[in-house]
Amino acid sequence: MRYAAGILIVVLAGSGAYAADGAAPDPITQIAPIAPIDAAQGLAVRGYDPVAYFADGQARPGSPRIEWRWQGVRWRFTSLAHRRAFEADPARYAPQFGGYCALAVSLGRVAEGDPAQWAVVDGKLFLNNNARAKAAWDEDRSGNIARADRNWPRIPKLARPAGSPGTAR
Repeated sequence: MRYAAGILIVVLAGSGAYAADGAAPDPITQIAPIAPIDAAQGLAVRGYDPVAYFADGQARPGSPRIEWRWQGVRWRFTSLAHRRAFEADPARYAPQFGGYCALAVSLGRVAEGDPAQWAVVDGKLFLNNNARAKAAWDEDRSGNIARADRNWPRIPKLARPAGSPGTAR
């Protein structure tokens, strides 16, 4: 039995299953593949302008008249200037973890992101599912971000649609 346990430890250590800091990986409870971007009705960030969090310091609903398609989903903006900023560097403005709840991802699962429960940390946008989740996430932002960064690649995702470059509307 000790021999079998030793082999298991060697196999896990050799597989990269442990984080760089030596911590055991968090269990991933999200089994069913998810869309890479949380986009109910095909709208990212529930139709809110992702640039507004950075430029205006607030969550603002985007206009259906000012949209851009990126990564297979529609993104809305409050102004053409915001859409142009997003077009120039979408990865800078898109929420982390596909816009899913940052706390849930740190726990190895997913939940919808609520555009009203947000924070910009080190130039990155994070959404949480509700005020309680955001409060729990806020208690250890750096630790939760580190855990979510480790977990996000391990959560199964559906394939992105072909031809994902941006298009304006």
